[in-house]
Amino acid sequence: MEKYIADFCNYLALEGKSPRTITAYKLDLEQFHSFIQRYFENGEVDIKGITVLNIRDFFRFLNEKPDCNRSLARKSAALNSFFRYCKRSGFIQNNPMEKIKRPKYEVPLPKCFTEEEVRTLLSIPDTDSPFGIRNKAILETLYSSGLRISELAGIRLQDIDLKRGLIRVTGKGNKQRIVPLGSYAIEAINNYLKVRPQFMRENNPDLLFLTKSGKAFDTKQLDIILKRYFELVAKAKGYSPHSLRHSFATHLLSRGADLRAIQELLGHSLLSTTETYTHISLEDIKEAYKKGHPRSKE
Repeated sequence: MEKYIADFCNYLALEGKSPRTITAYKLDLEQFHSFIQRYFENGEVDIKGITVLNIRDFFRFLNEKPDCNRSLARKSAALNSFFRYCKRSGFIQNNPMEKIKRPKYEVPLPKCFTEEEVRTLLSIPDTDSPFGIRNKAILETLYSSGLRISELAGIRLQDIDLKRGLIRVTGKGNKQRIVPLGSYAIEAINNYLKVRPQFMRENNPDLLFLTKSGKAFDTKQLDIILKRYFELVAKAKGYSPHSLRHSFATHLLSRGADLRAIQELLGHSLLSTTETYTHISLEDIKEAYKKGHPRSKE
């Protein structure tokens, strides 16, 4: 079965799936393979011999683990995608996952900053230091354009057009989109470009944002920087770099932006994905009702 898993991962790479997705699917499939070896002689798994009962036993095993609903949903998606690939490729005649009821996992609403919290957050970086100037530009860009931190880390100098207020972003699956930059973000980036040479070393990448050693940021480094600022604004735990992206979408929607326009800005393929990123407060909903419904007032 290892060969089929490897072939499947190569297929995912050709389809433009992110390395993170491919790694997650590979680990899920390897766990499944390890579990079902008990059903085959000498542990040699014949992919054609995998049954619905084998898969159900695997799910029962997962049910005993913490956070089982989330784990089941993720591994179910990996198995379903894998067996569909195997059937299309002619490795198997029937997809055993077709007879399995897919577990559902309700994604919790993401945490979102208020507009006041965002204003406070963006005022924190010390703009008397090169690091503060850089970090302010990072924060302003994330909130201004609703970027994922992986997208921000990949921005090249040639991707930004400050005169027109536009930025080219490479998102999931290497899909590119053009998103606007607000005036505050443009100003912050201009200020950062003046001190960027202080971060440069030999053989610098042409990336916009550089670490103190002149290298490209990885998402873990950005996560550490951002969370330090978040802790100064929001006492509650659970805020992540994605919180700025959620806030971007929610604040746009609460101010009347069209959901499909927000979908394009976020780079989502499905509108349903965008809907989970946007949550307007009950107060906003009630206020919109009062303003818009002809029978809201007596």
